[in-house]
Amino acid sequence: MTVVRYEPWAIVNRLQKDIDRLFGAPIATAADSGAWLPPVDIHEEPNRFVITVDLPGVDPKAVSITAEQGVLSVRGRRDEAAPESSEGYRRVERIKGDFERRFSLPDTADTQGIRAKAANGVLEIAIPKLAQVQPQRITVEAA
Repeated sequence: MTVVRYEPWAIVNRLQKDIDRLFGAPIATAADSGAWLPPVDIHEEPNRFVITVDLPGVDPKAVSITAEQGVLSVRGRRDEAAPESSEGYRRVERIKGDFERRFSLPDTADTQGIRAKAANGVLEIAIPKLAQVQPQRITVEAA
């Protein structure tokens, strides 16, 4: 059995592209502009938040991470690999170019302690939590 993804607006989008092509309008897609968004996983642990970003083919030195006014920004660039040969058929599907992802940080995030490490095309950003003042329980003594 073949699984077919249902996209109700696919026919409308195709019609719009055909009309644009008919009238000579340039067709721009994310792949054409070089824009891409690397996939991200975010999870919370008892003492930190962890953001995992897939960045295959991106040099860790080309990645910039900043935390300012409660927003964490991850920026970088993936360059195109040099073609192995200039002859014959060539197909390119991997998007190259600049990327940027921005995340709102909770009030409990300690921006001074953020650490990042990259290995095997995966960037892991660890954001520690601030120490919370726990309510103190006071026992009532009988008089």
